[in-house]
Amino acid sequence: MGGTNLRTTRDGLMDDKDVLRDIDVLIAEEHALRAKATNPGLSEDERARLRDVEVRLDQCWDLLRQRRARAEFGQDPDAAKARPADQVEHYRS
Repeated sequence: MGGTNLRTTRDGLMDDKDVLRDIDVLIAEEHALRAKATNPGLSEDERARLRDVEVRLDQCWDLLRQRRARAEFGQDPDAAKARPADQVEHYRS
């Protein structure tokens, strides 16, 4: 898992509700892993999974921002695409 492998619907597209659903699932997993990280700690596989979840969350938030921006300016939100992990991970706030 990782890269741009975000879940898609049967028609191959995700709407805002689908993206938000994925975000909710990933946040729950992230919270569970972070809670476990404090006691007794994470295995190497769990640390790798946490990193993957963080990247996928960044991709989902980026995709949602793209979709909303396109809709706001009269463009097709379905034309928004998930960007590669290395691109969304280097954004600056």
